[in-house]
Amino acid sequence: MMYVTYPLSLRNVEDLLAERGIDIRHETVRLWWNRFGPMFAAEISRKRVQRMRSFTPCRWRLDG
Repeated sequence: MMYVTYPLSLRNVEDLLAERGIDIRHETVRLWWNRFGPMFAAEISRKRVQRMRSFTPCRWRLDG
């Protein structure tokens, strides 16, 4: 899972983009999130499940 070190509200995203010279309203960010957010979540979930399926636990053998 990915962890974020600081909260990202719509207004935080608006401020981050403004620092990079992109003038955009937080309402536009909300509309983008409503449109593309489910696709991002599905992709993260798909990769997570794929990674869990391909995980092979280490096997320990003891000399006896």
